[in-house]
Amino acid sequence: MKPKLLTTLADYNRGQFLHDTIAGFTVALVALPLSIAIAIASGAPPATGLITAVVGGLLVSALGGSRVQIGGPTGAFIVVVYGVIADHGFEGLLLATLMAGFMLVIGGLLRAGRLVRLIPESVVEGFTIGIAIVIALSQLKDLAGLQAAGLPADFIPKMQGLWAARETLDWAALALGLATIAGIALTRRLAPHFRGRAVIVIVASAIAVFALPGVATVEGRYGALPNGLPWPALPPISIDLAVEVFPAAVTIALLAAIESLLSALVADRLIGGAHRTGAELLAQGAANIASPLFGGLPVTGAIARTATNVDAGGRTPVAGIMHALIILLAMAVLAPLAGMLALPALAGLLILTAWAMSEPGRWGERLAMPRAELALLILTAALTVLVDLTLAIGIGTILGLGMQKLKAPQIAR
Repeated sequence: MKPKLLTTLADYNRGQFLHDTIAGFTVALVALPLSIAIAIASGAPPATGLITAVVGGLLVSALGGSRVQIGGPTGAFIVVVYGVIADHGFEGLLLATLMAGFMLVIGGLLRAGRLVRLIPESVVEGFTIGIAIVIALSQLKDLAGLQAAGLPADFIPKMQGLWAARETLDWAALALGLATIAGIALTRRLAPHFRGRAVIVIVASAIAVFALPGVATVEGRYGALPNGLPWPALPPISIDLAVEVFPAAVTIALLAAIESLLSALVADRLIGGAHRTGAELLAQGAANIASPLFGGLPVTGAIARTATNVDAGGRTPVAGIMHALIILLAMAVLAPLAGMLALPALAGLLILTAWAMSEPGRWGERLAMPRAELALLILTAALTVLVDLTLAIGIGTILGLGMQKLKAPQIAR
């Protein structure tokens, strides 16, 4: 249960602080526009993404069981958060996140992280692919500048709403969004070690501000961003609302546990380390308790930002703490500039994030899986897109565990 920060500080030195600071700055460049984009895609105010990155990033690194884990808002939560806000309002989301935080703390104390490993890999991959599909398609509205207010949370009605709004397509917005996607993709291919996503989004936004005044920006649609964190306060709490959002709280807790522990496992492979599952769940719980107190979104470990941290030289939790503090500094100093970010550019960034989440390079490996496992993956992805994330994980896990039991007697023979 001991946080990795306490372990790493025993022999910490000035050279490592320099490396961690550079890594923290690099991750902050990636996290700042991405956090705003995730909040907007979730149906929440843009500032909530930054608040989540600061509060969540700070606590996950300070209390967590991984040396290099980066916490904050992630694309995996977009589907869940959008649905909760649509059904129960933003106050319902805050209460659900708070409840999920306490569930994660209890899970950490009971060492429930081991139970997450029972979820079959086919199910994990299936719902990750499903979430990626939903994220990408949900960004079509801002990518194309469509005028489609009040879209429903359910996938098929949302797609029908977007199709109905096709006559409002803004060709300038679409061109800017596609150019952002192309620019980021080319940068990744030609200069894979250059973390240029933020630079491409900023350049695209500058073009929008100076040459395409009709293209929507963050500030133009949602108002000015705050220049700091709000004072913490408890969200409205009632028994009736708690009962209503309880299933959502379970989903948030489960998803936070799965994604954070998967991210910690990936980090272990990258640095040759070993994370502490109990401490990681406790940290995720603390972050999800604190985030809604400041008006933030659910928190979990971010696999892509964690990998960026490692690639940039981060080797201790200090890098994650620095990333959170740098975002807070940017809020204080650069809030007006962040408000000028163009919505089609942010949509393009999220579409590529969803593409990366789906790990397209692994489809050859997936197609070579046993037919039953591949079918389970596809079923889980379909249920995630068309029905419900919680149901997809539940049905997928039950079927997967049943398949494993059927295999066991055959292996024994």
